[in-house]
Amino acid sequence: MGYIEEVTKDLYQYLPPLTGKDDLDAFWSATVEQANSIPLQPERTAMDYPSKHVKVYDIAYNGLDETRIRGWLLIPAFLKKESYPCLIHYHGFSGSRGEPSEFMHWAMMGMAVLSVDCRDQGGPTGNSASYTHGFLSNVASKGVHNKWEYYYRYAYMDCLKAIDFACAQADIDADKLVIEGGSQGGALGMAVAALDNRPKLAMVDVPSNSNLAARIEGNHGAFGAVAEYLKRHPEQTDLVMDNLSYFDTMNLADRIACPVLASVALKDETCPAQMYFATYNRIQADKEIVIYPFNGHEGGGARQTKIKLAYLSKHFGGWFE
Repeated sequence: MGYIEEVTKDLYQYLPPLTGKDDLDAFWSATVEQANSIPLQPERTAMDYPSKHVKVYDIAYNGLDETRIRGWLLIPAFLKKESYPCLIHYHGFSGSRGEPSEFMHWAMMGMAVLSVDCRDQGGPTGNSASYTHGFLSNVASKGVHNKWEYYYRYAYMDCLKAIDFACAQADIDADKLVIEGGSQGGALGMAVAALDNRPKLAMVDVPSNSNLAARIEGNHGAFGAVAEYLKRHPEQTDLVMDNLSYFDTMNLADRIACPVLASVALKDETCPAQMYFATYNRIQADKEIVIYPFNGHEGGGARQTKIKLAYLSKHFGGWFE
């Protein structure tokens, strides 16, 4: 047995008790139904971008509560096809839709790219939702007192509606959709794959939002804000833990039907590898995971990007002919 196999063997057996409630399915059915009832009102505006081989559009659409979600759409026009496979990118915590130049490797692969903001974070997207309680430190504790108001209820649905936006574009092939992201973006990818059957592949790196009680107990990453919230409101501890169970990807993992390509890093203290294995071990669909034994939350970086490109080429090569 090699070093990596030896130090990771216990991870593949890690199955902390699920925390999902009896009304988990009903909660998400009602939430998706509400999201589907919101008019999408998609917009795309062509940008004067320096590279003329890729068309770049500034886009917007309605999220769960009609918050206008902003993003970029890239079309690899140099291939001169009628429609393209599309990679939908979800960003990490406090990030944004990024810059179009960050996604050119996907365009060179022959994919359209849709990169969208998470509301109330580092991009130009605001938040129209109303809340009946304050929060601390960051949005991971926003609305944590009420599962219907919780921040990630909105964020998960905003990301699901990004798929609606992609499917509404004539130059995107709605049967060839991939979702991708790291950290928070990996969590969003897991949630969307569980709640929507349109993606054909989820590629997630150092994912967040798994085994949330342990994340809070260990003060790991953004969910340290929930620990801070509970310092102020200890009487809400059971309520908050129950509410968060609806957004814990380990409770949603058995819904995932598309293949999953994941990665984790063993020195990651923000989104510890063990926390994600609580989700990964419950995925019943085809799955692969890459483990970086000496990396932190940066994960595999460019090396992992190459692995993802190679995976697409191997398993979905017909898309790019």
